[in-house]
Amino acid sequence: MQFETLQKDMVAAMKARDKGRKESISALISAVKKIAIDEGKRDDIPEELVDRAILKELKTAKEQLDTCPADRTDLLEEYKLRYEVISEYAPKLLSEDEVKAILTEKFAEVIATKNKGMIMKSVMPELKGKADGSVINKVVAELCNA
Repeated sequence: MQFETLQKDMVAAMKARDKGRKESISALISAVKKIAIDEGKRDDIPEELVDRAILKELKTAKEQLDTCPADRTDLLEEYKLRYEVISEYAPKLLSEDEVKAILTEKFAEVIATKNKGMIMKSVMPELKGKADGSVINKVVAELCNA
């Protein structure tokens, strides 16, 4: 995802007077800028960094949605809208089958050790941001027990 795309979409939401959408995109932009500054890439923000920030915000929005009390319908609506807007920008993550295929193809020799910690250590740099960590963990556990 291009950082400029987020900025253009925020301007469009402002022009459309869509307050909820504008606030959600604004939060994404802030998260991206914060990570970019922390990593010293303030001027030229790479797509990988934007995707990572979006996934982090998506996870936070999902947790907010899951932990919100059912009787707080006003908050639930706000969280739901935020989650949906962030989901639009989130990169497509690999499925469980795709993760399993990559692991058996590229990391066969590490998987043969059946050492889950060592497998995760070698696999995570390759798949971080491309697949959900819980999916990777589940697939590695299956392969270790197989």
